[in-house]
Amino acid sequence: MMRLSMVTMGCLVGLVGLLQGCQQKNAATVPADVFLKNISAYCGKAFAGKIVANEPETDTPDPFEGKQLIMHVRGCDQPDTQIKIPFHVGDDHSRTWILTRTDNGLRLKHDHRHKDGSEDAVTMYGGDSQTVGTNNRQEFPVDAESIAVFNKEGLSASVENTWAMEVHPGSMFAYELTRPTGRKFRVEFDLTQPVEIPPAPWGSD
Repeated sequence: MMRLSMVTMGCLVGLVGLLQGCQQKNAATVPADVFLKNISAYCGKAFAGKIVANEPETDTPDPFEGKQLIMHVRGCDQPDTQIKIPFHVGDDHSRTWILTRTDNGLRLKHDHRHKDGSEDAVTMYGGDSQTVGTNNRQEFPVDAESIAVFNKEGLSASVENTWAMEVHPGSMFAYELTRPTGRKFRVEFDLTQPVEIPPAPWGSD
């Protein structure tokens, strides 16, 4: 009986080890983690982008058109849990994308600042990923907190926002905004050609 128990215990120990190994392997291949890792590979570098979609056309001047667009993978103190990416539009250094690892996926927030570093009335809006996404693309439907901010500030069109980010290592990074109404805005950045590092975003340490 003692011999049988020892064999059984040995099998159980082996099974537990196998399961732990599988869990570690699966944890390493969760799309959210791979996505962050793919971006963190560019920490400290900046890249130029261009607008590839801006629909529908309107008569209102677009703040992005004709401006130099630069994304800078800057905030990488804890790249496994959070990455900050300032988005520079010409001389406007007010925008920073913040990607944070959550228990269930990723969270995207938009940190908007004034030149003196103070917070804009519309800031820290965004949402959490609702699906596992892929290693290369993650989507972020607007969250309730952001909807409240948009309604308060009279931005009713934004309450149906879905943001997305893509990273294709060695090729392209993209930022995208869509709405069910047909609105689509997308900027793609060339990861093959680093550019000069832009100034620090407004409000940064």
